[in-house]
Amino acid sequence: MSRQYLLAADVGGTKVAVSLAVAGAAARPEIVAQQVYACREFAGLQPLLENFLKLPVVAEHRGEIAAACFAVAGPVASNSTTLTNLGWAIDGNALAVKLRLPEVRLMNDFFAAGRGIGRLAPGEIETLQAGNPVARAARLIIGAGTGLGVGLLTWQDDGYAVHASEAGHADFAPVDELQDRLLAHLRHSFGRVSYERVVSGPGLMRIFSFLQETGAGIPSKQLQEALKQRVDTAEVISEFAMARLDPLAVRALELFVSIYGAFAGNLALTTLARGGVYVSGGIAPKIAPTLKEGAFLRAFVHKGRFSDLLAAMPVRVVMNPHVGLYGALLEAARLCA
Repeated sequence: MSRQYLLAADVGGTKVAVSLAVAGAAARPEIVAQQVYACREFAGLQPLLENFLKLPVVAEHRGEIAAACFAVAGPVASNSTTLTNLGWAIDGNALAVKLRLPEVRLMNDFFAAGRGIGRLAPGEIETLQAGNPVARAARLIIGAGTGLGVGLLTWQDDGYAVHASEAGHADFAPVDELQDRLLAHLRHSFGRVSYERVVSGPGLMRIFSFLQETGAGIPSKQLQEALKQRVDTAEVISEFAMARLDPLAVRALELFVSIYGAFAGNLALTTLARGGVYVSGGIAPKIAPTLKEGAFLRAFVHKGRFSDLLAAMPVRVVMNPHVGLYGALLEAARLCA
C-alpha cells in the first residue's frame, strides 16, 4: 500500500508556512518538505500553494496527498474566510477543486495553535511562571504577530477541545496615564481602538511612533537607518531594544510587553485558565528574554483582589513558531484517518 501524505499551511498576514508530511500514527507527522513564503510576493493563497506543489520533492508525491488543512488568520465560516490583516478571500472547497485535492479544511490559526501545543517537545516551551497547574482545567493560548490571536482549550471526554476566538479585537483598556494617552493618540487614526492595534507587530511600531511624537525621545541615527532599510520595522525596534542600543526602542518594547501582559491577564481571568496560559505567535519567541525580565508578569498578575489567582496560573512561552502548522497537520491527519 502506498504512503499517504498531508498538506498543511499556516496562513498569516505577513508570511505563510507550508508543509508536506507523511500521514501516520506518530505524535507529530513526519515533515518531508517545508517552505515559508512572504505574502507580499503572491496575489493570493492559490498561486502560493501552486508554487509549493511544484517543488520537486512535493511534486513527486502530488497524487498521494490524502487531505489538506490550512490555518488562517481570520474567522472561518462555511469553510471560507477573508484574512483580517491581508484581505485574501479563501474558500476551502474551491481550493480543493482548483488544486485537485480530495479535501481542504480551513481552520482559525489559533484553533490550530491550540491543537498544536499538546504536541510540542519540552525544549519548545519556556516557563515564565510555574504557577500551580490544575489537571484538565481550561487553557489559554494567545499570540501577537501581524495580528493578535486567541484560542481557548477546555477538557472534554478524554482530551482538550479547542475553541476559536477573536478576543484580540476587544477594546483596548489602558491601566495608567501613559496608556490613557496612547489610547487617545490612536483614536485619532482608528476611532475605536482594539488590543490588536497595540499588541501586534504594527502595534509596536505605533507605540514607538507615539513615544517619539510625544517627546519621550529621539531614535538614534543607527536605528533610523535600520528602519529605512528593513521591511519589518517592529523586528528592528525589538532587536535594538533587547540589545539596549536605543533608549526609545527600550521604552517602546517595555510598554508593549506591559500591555501584552495585562491583556493576557484579562483573558486568564475571563477563562480561569488554571491549566496554563501559552504565549505564542511570531513575536513571543523573538522577545522571550524581555518577557522574562518581569514587566509582562507584573502586568499579568496586577488584577487587584485577584492577583493571587493570577499568580497561581502557569504562564509559558511557545518557542516554536510553527505550532499552528503542527495543529493544521494534525487536523489533516484526522480527515484522512
